[in-house]
Amino acid sequence: MKILIACEYSGTVREAFSKLGNNAWSCDLLPTEIPGNHYQEDAIKILWGEKWDMVIAHPPCTYLSNSGVRWLASKKPKDGYVKAKNSDIYINPERWAKVVESAKFFKQFKLYGKLGGKIAIENPIMHKYGKEEIFLKSENSQPTQIIQPWQFGHGETKATCLWLYNLPNLEATKIVEGREQRIWKMPPRKDRWKERSRTFEGIAQAMAQQWGCLLEAHP
Repeated sequence: MKILIACEYSGTVREAFSKLGNNAWSCDLLPTEIPGNHYQEDAIKILWGEKWDMVIAHPPCTYLSNSGVRWLASKKPKDGYVKAKNSDIYINPERWAKVVESAKFFKQFKLYGKLGGKIAIENPIMHKYGKEEIFLKSENSQPTQIIQPWQFGHGETKATCLWLYNLPNLEATKIVEGREQRIWKMPPRKDRWKERSRTFEGIAQAMAQQWGCLLEAHP
């Protein structure tokens, strides 16, 4: 089975599928942390350039996540903000441009699913402006499901949205107590974003075990 893990530098999900005998490849602009099949390349180029049985995509979420919506606009003037047309609100043009750019990237994975590909697109809870850029008014912008690490053996909370195309919902494997917001509470540091974007082992294993058995390998 040939599987692409798009926008993954850690190798966590790739290795979960590989250990079950799949031909899994990760892809990211960064080098992989775990030696293995990895494209250090533009994920969209790899997505459309080869034939895949399934894709697990982790498109960049910095500018789409609901946690960052407060940086898009301000009721008071700030450096880098300009007054919106016919409004008393000040907006950050650079930030808005990043929202549009991130949404365009996300839409490529959505299109892959719409065309019949088996794909899971993972992102945190998204703000409404991101959804408006990605989804048509006629489309349902809500994620197929929202999962938590504590449903897969990790005593932590971190809401993760999954937009699933031609794949079933992921089922919980091990519900645990002791739930804390470890990732959210991490102190600011240079590589904090890398830890926040890392897939939990339990979730990666559930994806490999539950979705990997649905597919037939290419001849």
